[in-house]
Amino acid sequence: MSGAYRPRTALGRAVHAVEETVIALLLGLMVLVTFVNVVLRYVFNASLVWSLELTLILFAWLVLFGIAYGFKITMHLGVDAILNMLSSRAQRMLSLVAVAICLVYAALMMKGAWDYWAPFANLAPTTGHWFPTGFEEMKPWDYRGYVPTERIPLPEFLRAPLEYLFLPEGEDPYEKLPIVVPYAIIPFGVAMMLFRLVEAAFRIITGRQQGLIVSHEAEDAVEDAAREKDA
Repeated sequence: MSGAYRPRTALGRAVHAVEETVIALLLGLMVLVTFVNVVLRYVFNASLVWSLELTLILFAWLVLFGIAYGFKITMHLGVDAILNMLSSRAQRMLSLVAVAICLVYAALMMKGAWDYWAPFANLAPTTGHWFPTGFEEMKPWDYRGYVPTERIPLPEFLRAPLEYLFLPEGEDPYEKLPIVVPYAIIPFGVAMMLFRLVEAAFRIITGRQQGLIVSHEAEDAVEDAAREKDA
């Protein structure tokens, strides 16, 4: 069974299109911001002081969002020399073992991602060393919703909702974009990885996917075409 991802419902196709659009937008914005800054610097002797910080944030969003998307369409690379020597059933069993290991690792990452991001959103991190056992008791000064990015300006249309949600009472209004916004991709991206791994496990169990790594259908298609030509 092919490992290529093909949405089977209208909702699945819509979500797939949205995900691809988000990835394209993130990549496009990185290129655009960098290009504009280069033009400003070498042609007008000026620069966007926030361009590097924004580009780094967009790159982080692209990577974390892209990892989950990679699990969805089985684009991650892997070594299958041993797998190819086994029967289809054995391949499926080993793939499920790999998924289980990835799920445990992603669950550990999810705890770390939440614990890192939560104080910036004025939320409590979890207790427990490996897996969450509850939530910490936080003092008012432990919350860091007031922390801004270094240079990225805050769009005015976002000021009211962000200050209402994250700015502690008594703090000065935001001058820059609060760091809770770019850091939100950390728990969101890891949560998407968990979700896509569970999806992959279901597809492997039902026989709609063979493993977690990139399929060889392109290779197989080239070989089939060559055989047809020779014939």
